Amino acid sequence: MHFALDQAQTEFGRTVDRMLGGADTPRAVRAWARGQHAPGRAVWDRLAGAGVTSLAVPEAYGGVGPLPVELGVAYVAAGRHAVPGPLAETAAAAVLLAALAGDGAARAGRAAADWLPRIAGGRALVTLAAADAGPYALDADAADAVLAVEGEELRLAPGHGPVQPSFDPARRLARPLPGGEPLARGPAVAAAAAHAADWAAFATAALALGTGLTLVERTAAYAGQRTQFGRPIGSFQAVKHRLADALIGLEFARPLLYGAAVALASKPAADARKEVAAAKVAAGEAAYTAARTALQLHGALGYTDEYDLSLWIRKARALRSAWGSPSICRARVLAP
Repeated sequence: MHFALDQAQTEFGRTVDRMLGGADTPRAVRAWARGQHAPGRAVWDRLAGAGVTSLAVPEAYGGVGPLPVELGVAYVAAGRHAVPGPLAETAAAAVLLAALAGDGAARAGRAAADWLPRIAGGRALVTLAAADAGPYALDADAADAVLAVEGEELRLAPGHGPVQPSFDPARRLARPLPGGEPLARGPAVAAAAAHAADWAAFATAALALGTGLTLVERTAAYAGQRTQFGRPIGSFQAVKHRLADALIGLEFARPLLYGAAVALASKPAADARKEVAAAKVAAGEAAYTAARTALQLHGALGYTDEYDLSLWIRKARALRSAWGSPSICRARVLAP
């Protein structure tokens, strides 16, 4: 099957890409890593203005979704520009709250009515801690709400513990504090959390794809400028092959990503989960390959914190494992 974006979706992606191109996201990422969130929140305001924050929120709560294809398009652009913050987690939290409200959970319904309009309007960042992501919540120190799923219970955590160091300093991890307001209990929570985790994995795959594309583009440009033996290194066959291999991996991941988006919109949860896992492992591995290629071809320059490329290199490695490591995703694809 051939997955191709229509004209409106393609133009939407270009619009988000152009908008983020003027947002100086490297400065926002570095500030976010220091715990200074104002520049990053300004970038989120731009996303909200473009309608990105409303894509996972149902129309009943002021959103336009759920629209997984359009969300994938926007998140690829966000990955290209290394937008900081709990992008995947906020989308997943919106899906989770909407699903539980639809199942009739009273407290979840009130939480959905409270938080979903704010998420849609870009006025709230929400993070999520669930089994698929381990015990930590991403960017809990910046989030307006921390949701925690433990077995068959969803609760609104009262806060978070100390921020832990991460390979990517802009991905700040903290454990939700115990206690807080219970929002829903029962088997419906586990089912809704699994579906929300699929959305988080899908969003993470889109971010990884965008991250990898920027790494290849910047590295190709650098290879055309750096000279060795009187020639640009980009003219050497070995360098061409490395860049081509990295780009091919990303282009192979692209149709899997949009196939997963179609599955999220139209297929049963179990079938969609397999397609999301395939997209996640393909995009994560391709972005990681692009990061290794970028690091090798840039030499020692790629290691330096002052060089913007390091922001994407670190992010590629972190996204590879977030919301499903390669081994976990492969197991899901192969499961009967």
